[in-house]
Amino acid sequence: MDIMDRALEFEQRKTSFKSTNDRIVASREVKELILGLNEVYKEEKDSGIMDLMKRLTLIKQKIEKRLKGNLSA
Repeated sequence: MDIMDRALEFEQRKTSFKSTNDRIVASREVKELILGLNEVYKEEKDSGIMDLMKRLTLIKQKIEKRLKGNLSA
């Protein structure tokens, strides 16, 4: 399960993305991982995969929130 290993490695990685480019690359990578895990989940129906996807989604939301910045000001 290469996708599972990559997803777990991404989750453990330090998530202080300094530049905008780092955030964009990380957002795209985590999106690719989530979609790949979703394909595996459709076949195996393992709740552990769903939990991993949920954790990665939270990381992705934080990255995208930081990318968008404060739009209310």
